[in-house]
Amino acid sequence: MATPRIALVTGASRGIGKACAQALLREGWTTVFVGRELAALEAAITESGSDASRALALSCDVRHAAEVEQVFATVEERFGRLDLLFNNAGMMGPAGCIDEVPLEGWEETLAVNLHGAFLCARAAFGLMRRQQPGGGRIINNGSIAAQAPRPQTVPYSVTKHAITGLTRCLALDGRPHNIACGQIDIGNVLTDMSQSFTQGMLQANGERRPEPVFELRHVVDAVLYMAGLPPEANVLFMTVMASGMPFVGRG
Repeated sequence: MATPRIALVTGASRGIGKACAQALLREGWTTVFVGRELAALEAAITESGSDASRALALSCDVRHAAEVEQVFATVEERFGRLDLLFNNAGMMGPAGCIDEVPLEGWEETLAVNLHGAFLCARAAFGLMRRQQPGGGRIINNGSIAAQAPRPQTVPYSVTKHAITGLTRCLALDGRPHNIACGQIDIGNVLTDMSQSFTQGMLQANGERRPEPVFELRHVVDAVLYMAGLPPEANVLFMTVMASGMPFVGRG
């Protein structure tokens, strides 16, 4: 009998995290759904149509170290190991020029997108080093904003640029421990949180224009591909985007 593969997905109650956690569960992974709303996580498990005995819902606010540590302690106690972390939880943060961004909005975005990602990666890395056999994989959810910002998105873009640094460091430091780390940068995927793409987005020239979008299932396929690679292979960075979005050209 094959050894179960254990995955943990943060921000798993909606959007990208929910779709990826459900797909991992359907693909045979024992999957831990992590987010702030326990009822929404449990509903996501039910909606997956998969064997709920292979799923676990854990409430956690990734901004708080004690809550993150408790989640990973529970995973270690329950399953003895972790093979995959999809470090997905995040928020858009306030928009505006830097002098218009409220400090509390900056601090909250930093706390969720960067501090939370660091805490989860730290806990996962430690567990992957301790477990026998050691090793595992961390996939960070970056963003196209990690490569080029939209206008007036300082908090979000700064945190996503920082995630790129986190990915590179973990990919390097993980080598002696058989821990691979990669990043998926997503542009204009259509979820319930990204309807504004179709209504009009601020462009570099000051205009607002609707932008092309693409279906969430393609992001899911990309994450499943990265997750399913053997330990000796890694996708360090993958960009998945709507083909016609104004990203590669000048704005």
